[in-house]
Amino acid sequence: MPFTLGQRWISDTESELGLGTVVAQDARMVTLLFSAIGENRLYARADAPITRVIFNSGDTVTSHEGWQLSVESVEEEDGLLTYIGTRLDNGQADTALREVLLDSKLTFSKPQDRLFAGQIDRMDRFALRYRARKFHSEQFRQAWNGLRGIRANLIPHQLHIASEVGQRYAPRVLLADEVGLGKTIEAGMIIHQQLLTGRAERVLIIVPESLMHQWLVEMLRRFNLLFSLFDDERYAEAMQDSDNPFETEQLVLCSLDFVRRNHERLEKLADADFDLMVVDEAHHLSWSENTPSREYQVIEQLARSIPGILLLTATPEQLGLQSHFARLRLLDPDRFHDYQEFVAEQQRYRPVADAVTLLLNGKALDMDAKNLLADMIGEQSIEPLLSVANGADARALAARRELIAMLMDRHGTSRVLFRNTRQGVKGFPRRILHQIRLPLPAQYQTAIKVAGIMGGKQTLDERARNMLYPEQIYQQFEGQNATWWNFDPRVEWLMEFLLQNRQEKVLVICAHAATALQLEQVLREREGIRAAVFHEGLSLLDRDRAAAYFASEDDGAQVLLCSEIGSEGRNFQFASQMVMFDLPFNPDLLEQRIGRLDRIGQNHDIRIFVPCLEQTAQSVLIRWYHEGLDAFEHTCPTGRALYDQYYQQLVGYLGDPGKLEGLDEFIHACRHQHDVLKLQLEQGRDRLLEQHSNGGEQAQALADAIAAQDSDAQLVNFALNLFDIVGINQEDRSDSLIVLTPSEHMLVPDFPGLPEEGCTITFNREQALAREDTQFISWEHPIIRNGLDLVLSGDSGTSAVSLLRNKALPAGTLLVELVYVVEAPAPKKLQLSRFLPATPVRLLLDQNGNNLAGQVEFEQFNRQLNAVKRHTAGKLVSAVQPEVHKLLQSSEALVAKQARELIDNARQQADESLSAELQRLEALKAVNPAIREDELETLASNRQQVLAQLDQANWRLDAIRLIVVTHQ
Repeated sequence: MPFTLGQRWISDTESELGLGTVVAQDARMVTLLFSAIGENRLYARADAPITRVIFNSGDTVTSHEGWQLSVESVEEEDGLLTYIGTRLDNGQADTALREVLLDSKLTFSKPQDRLFAGQIDRMDRFALRYRARKFHSEQFRQAWNGLRGIRANLIPHQLHIASEVGQRYAPRVLLADEVGLGKTIEAGMIIHQQLLTGRAERVLIIVPESLMHQWLVEMLRRFNLLFSLFDDERYAEAMQDSDNPFETEQLVLCSLDFVRRNHERLEKLADADFDLMVVDEAHHLSWSENTPSREYQVIEQLARSIPGILLLTATPEQLGLQSHFARLRLLDPDRFHDYQEFVAEQQRYRPVADAVTLLLNGKALDMDAKNLLADMIGEQSIEPLLSVANGADARALAARRELIAMLMDRHGTSRVLFRNTRQGVKGFPRRILHQIRLPLPAQYQTAIKVAGIMGGKQTLDERARNMLYPEQIYQQFEGQNATWWNFDPRVEWLMEFLLQNRQEKVLVICAHAATALQLEQVLREREGIRAAVFHEGLSLLDRDRAAAYFASEDDGAQVLLCSEIGSEGRNFQFASQMVMFDLPFNPDLLEQRIGRLDRIGQNHDIRIFVPCLEQTAQSVLIRWYHEGLDAFEHTCPTGRALYDQYYQQLVGYLGDPGKLEGLDEFIHACRHQHDVLKLQLEQGRDRLLEQHSNGGEQAQALADAIAAQDSDAQLVNFALNLFDIVGINQEDRSDSLIVLTPSEHMLVPDFPGLPEEGCTITFNREQALAREDTQFISWEHPIIRNGLDLVLSGDSGTSAVSLLRNKALPAGTLLVELVYVVEAPAPKKLQLSRFLPATPVRLLLDQNGNNLAGQVEFEQFNRQLNAVKRHTAGKLVSAVQPEVHKLLQSSEALVAKQARELIDNARQQADESLSAELQRLEALKAVNPAIREDELETLASNRQQVLAQLDQANWRLDAIRLIVVTHQ
């Protein structure tokens, strides 16, 4: 290796040392001074792991004084180089810069610079980088981007709503699906999509205090979104770090009561610049023109400062049209400003729903219906459709569908309200109640009598709640260690039931954690029944373990015993047998319990077993739920209204179950009122709104398309390759599970998304749904997204050298593989990636500059290549450096043609897509006032900015690989 004093070299193994200068040499050794760190390194001349630094025409170099030179030519004299070119700071031409005066802190970021400087990566990292580029580009182009990564069943109506709303600027909508249809999942998908696409960065969720844990779990487990739960303690702690505690977190979850109690806290929340606010149980926000509730006023104030609003309620009109108007008024006060005008408008749309019913049922339209459609859509637009719509052939079906689509666009509240019903969605299992009447033990009779004497100071409400749980009354009477389970017939019945149904997974729900814990001990000690316990005293990790133990098919628990918290936030629809060891106090909690199994996707009828002690409050409550509300075997949309209306009478019977005079008449009156209300709700069904909300065939096609992408072989291969190269330990488990744990030799100390204790993953959606402790890996999972960012944001894989053993080609033949990236950097909120994500363009050049990429596919070619040692690779690079420079210059024209074609296509697609949407909304605004002016303005502005950014799109070299043919 020829050395001369003053030459500049770089270490192959310690590139962070910067440029070294040859300061001494003898027959065997050479000494380099690395001025950047002030240290010398001594190397053997024969085999030194260093590479000569030589720049070429077109490169930019920096002097030790800080000025830069654009190199135009290179002169060599006595083994030393002098660079000739133009100084960039003053424009002086023919400036000379000797290599000894180069900046010692010089680093190499361009792929070709890293290659020529000997910073050569492993071959597998080059391949991983190209795959990452390719997959990253492809995923952004998918229409369902943002919807695949959810850990939930692919339910068409949920995906339709999320797709429709999630793509809007600052969506302001009311999600009003019936219980069990997945409003929380819809909201989560919208949040996830808005965050992933950059339309939102800061999200606020406000819920009743009892639902905070449920939302926290749902967002984390289903969408990998970690919300910060704010309560008084967290707020006080954050006050020490910021004037506005809510600005310390991007994703905030708090209760409505937490916001309502403190005016200063509300002001800070309004000033925190959230992009999207979600409010659950919005029907509790009572309003009248003169006396709006404090809760309503709080949300109204926040809605004025937060652009995007999602209100969730299962009862859009159940509490009256005025309450419904109040919620719509929060979404768009300009549009819904007058209640009487709103009532009149709603009446005008009743005939529309009737016309849609005729169209949906394939019946002939009468003259009134035709005139109505002509008024709403326009006579010229619908005349051709009406002429064939009354037929029974395929043309008639297509015409009716087009008419319905036109009506949906023009429907009064279809832009702001989404409402699906079980009757409209279908696909739910039957619910079958099994009442098991059991005698009241003497021990309980005595305890209840004593409690009645001693509980004189209790309110009726307190007494009613206590009477529901005789085992707790007994323990209060006999002491906390009293063994009530030794005589309670419900325990004997439960053990017998579980023994007879050994092959069934059974969910047992109790009101209190203590009951669940005591039952687990009894089942384990008496009959050896494997049971998991799930209650509020467990940590989130322990709850996951309990749920996973229950879900496991091979060696899992037969039964899950959970307290009331088990009816919130978790779905166990792989089971179909439920035992309610006791009953909850109100119908909302009853529906939540049943809803753990009664979900879309449940493949079996649900059997609900209620072992009930006679002459107790439980025996009264089961009759009221079943006979008065029909709440066990059907969803009960009237439950809360009737509970509030008949509350005093109900607690009277529950508080004194020995006095049941008039109970039959009371239950009959409740059932009559239930039937009346339910009929009113059915008659008020808006078929057009439901058709718009469930998405029809288009929604099914979306679900099918996403399902086809599940367990994507390319994703599996890429992920496993990524884990190997990063250095993450992988341990295969049964049931398609993989355990990931950090290793001591990872590329980065902490891999984003991988917990310190590791995690269990699966690529199978069904497996992830059955195992709460398992993460569902998709292209949208943080582990994959962070992995892509890790690979693409650094220099790893940007330069490589490989050998191709091929006797058909002359030995020493040179091929250069180049990966360019075409991109248009822009603010994330513009979503430029819909049209032009960072897109790789691969070239494979032979020595004559011919591009062989079209004939030689990457993966197949990569499998034929062999790795080469780094030191040998450095020698190969030095030997062919002039040829590589020529090929790099010839590649510019080739890539320019392909890049320009990509950019032009993206611009045309963006112009057509955004212009069409803008024109559609402008036309609809004339007939549908729910189109907001700010939405139109934003869309027009976004279109201009997107086209402007695409005009500035460019391309750059991202990676280079030299391939040398060998016969060995």
